[in-house]
Amino acid sequence: MRPLDRPRRVDTDLLELGDRRLHHPQRLAASRGGMVSTAHYRATEAGVEVLEAGGNAIDAAAAAAFALGVCEPAASGLGGQTMMLIHLADEQRTLALDGSSRAPNRATLDTLSRADLSRGYRATTVPSTPAVLDYARRTWGRRPLAQVLEPAIRVAEEGFTISGLQHALTRRELPHLKGRSAATLFLKAGATPLPVGALFRQEALAATLRRLAEHGVEDFYNGQIARTIDEDMVRNDGLLRLEDLARIPWPIERPPLAARFGPYRVFTFPPPGAGRTLVEMLNIVEQLPGRLGDPDTPAGAVALAQTIRQAFRDRRDRPFDPQFYAQIPEKRMLSRDHARQIARGIARGTDLRGETTHLSVMDGEGNVVALTQSIELIYGAAVVTPELGFLYNDYLSAFETEDPSHPYYLRPNAVPWASVAPTIVFRRRRPWAAMGSPGSERIAPAVLQVLLRLHAGRPPLDAVAAPRLHCFLDGVVALEASRMRDDIPAALERAGFEVEKRDPYSFFLGCVQLVVREPDGFVGVADSRRDGSAGGPRV
Repeated sequence: MRPLDRPRRVDTDLLELGDRRLHHPQRLAASRGGMVSTAHYRATEAGVEVLEAGGNAIDAAAAAAFALGVCEPAASGLGGQTMMLIHLADEQRTLALDGSSRAPNRATLDTLSRADLSRGYRATTVPSTPAVLDYARRTWGRRPLAQVLEPAIRVAEEGFTISGLQHALTRRELPHLKGRSAATLFLKAGATPLPVGALFRQEALAATLRRLAEHGVEDFYNGQIARTIDEDMVRNDGLLRLEDLARIPWPIERPPLAARFGPYRVFTFPPPGAGRTLVEMLNIVEQLPGRLGDPDTPAGAVALAQTIRQAFRDRRDRPFDPQFYAQIPEKRMLSRDHARQIARGIARGTDLRGETTHLSVMDGEGNVVALTQSIELIYGAAVVTPELGFLYNDYLSAFETEDPSHPYYLRPNAVPWASVAPTIVFRRRRPWAAMGSPGSERIAPAVLQVLLRLHAGRPPLDAVAAPRLHCFLDGVVALEASRMRDDIPAALERAGFEVEKRDPYSFFLGCVQLVVREPDGFVGVADSRRDGSAGGPRV
């Protein structure tokens, strides 16, 4: 899916489709020793386990990310890509770790049909997740790879129970799974979704993870795993080959984007991520009159929708190659003068007559990680190498295919553009909060709305749980209408927007994982829109 396309509307949001009574993840947690918040409770347990074993935030984030690939396989895994925003306490430095995947050497528009770009073996890019997580661990962590991988291996071997949300997602994606190799692993008898409460074991994936623990992630790119990938790709007319994998996609360290927002210093992800969009939104909101800064009022909701749409217009009009971006002297999307002009227009015009995963970690030493990873669409390319057990991504769908001058035009070895915006917020020169979200172009608006409510003094749980909206470029506003004032939809319609009502706590509107440092310890919040939990070391 291209970043700014609006997904098709489903009749009922996913949370209404499944029975979620089997497990109640801990959504709010406190600890003096650190905090982990992820989109699945088993991944949170993995991160906490590594913190308790003496690992730091980087070790814990890697452990949780590997575990998410096991217990949330439709959203991320070894076959995807990972982006990290990291604050290093000892160095007093914040950096972005760009873990972009790459198009294979054979990926050209001459060799690909339109259907190839969405699902199947020909849709995948060179996976970066194993390289990114191990690079971060080796560079700034302190625990061996085998220990970081152990929780994920255990979950794969012992299994986890299928939630109502996972069952509903699988049921929705049946047309893409049936008839493809992923069906053998993720469907019962290759035909129907696993029922809610079923124990899901992944023996092939456990063996792959164990091999990584024994031989290192280089095996994924230059060893037996790489040869197995190559053989399966050749067998199924895929584009990925040994020579693509051999050029290991080690991540690139980049300076993060920074913005002032009230008393906070906000650091977020640079291109190819969508941090520019978040920074522009923050700058616009800060320039608005006070009455328009509250998203829980009709005027504030209209202003928020206009802010979101304008920021995405600018992102569409000004895409930048990350290699070129740092050399540009005038970065208009980050300009406060540009934001001030937009805010004036919004203030005048507000007349009341629109699949990925994330985790956040802090440790007791002051290190912070905000990590977002994905296999692109839900279930990615919907294909697997059966003996390896992980889904391949379909990131070729994220490239531009019409304009050859576009920085993310599909060509060999190019990187796709991304909608991720992992974010770390500083207060009084210390890391105060880490957050991020899945949800494609809904990511930056979801983070923005949590920041707005934190800035207004709302408790962390309330800030994450509060109702959300998103505005698409075509003027459609999706919102959790039943949880908002009933005059907000009418106000949006009077302002010229088309209203699309979503169910309460909509899966569609992002899933923010938040960790906050307080004077006496840490608080974590896992968004109830998915299966996540928060937890910290027992000290």
